[in-house]
Amino acid sequence: MPEGYDEVKIIVGLGNPGAQYKYTRHNIGFIVVQKFAVHIADRDLRWQEKFQAQILFHQFQEQEVVLVKPLTYMNLSGKAVKDITAYYNIGAEQLLVIYDDFHLPLGRIRIRKRGSSGGHHGMDSIIDSLKSEDIPRLRIGIRNDQLLKYLDYTDFVLTNFLPEEKEVVENITNRAVQAIEDILVKGYEFAMREYN
Repeated sequence: MPEGYDEVKIIVGLGNPGAQYKYTRHNIGFIVVQKFAVHIADRDLRWQEKFQAQILFHQFQEQEVVLVKPLTYMNLSGKAVKDITAYYNIGAEQLLVIYDDFHLPLGRIRIRKRGSSGGHHGMDSIIDSLKSEDIPRLRIGIRNDQLLKYLDYTDFVLTNFLPEEKEVVENITNRAVQAIEDILVKGYEFAMREYN
């Protein structure tokens, strides 16, 4: 059985609930998980609300995966993730957390199996709640240096993507979806070589 099958059980996209946040930079984790759900599903998507999150169960190439979008707001993401992992008895290393990275330029992704939060409050919350940094993650760059001349970090991450960024966002979210599939099928080592 390929390496990836035993690694990922729960895929978490980070973001903020609410229509006003739907297309903000901070919500790219939600966007990618939703796009991955559409990519793998051969039927209507039936998200359930449980554990302060939207959850979708899906069979992907003989592997049961749980897709999660926490509804706790970004800075409290760890609460929902802790409840879900406890209920399903899933270890931190069997998560894949997808979120925006302010330090990476728009259009870049990074995959890591462990590490600090890098200052991301959603990841901070998850690390603190699970008492572990051994949490695999896929970070998606959102940085735009032109905007950052006028905005501080907090305001910047809550801006919508600009019209001229839409094509890059479409390409990088599609690439992130393919990266998730490769992690599930071929494992992290392959995906890190391919996408980092």
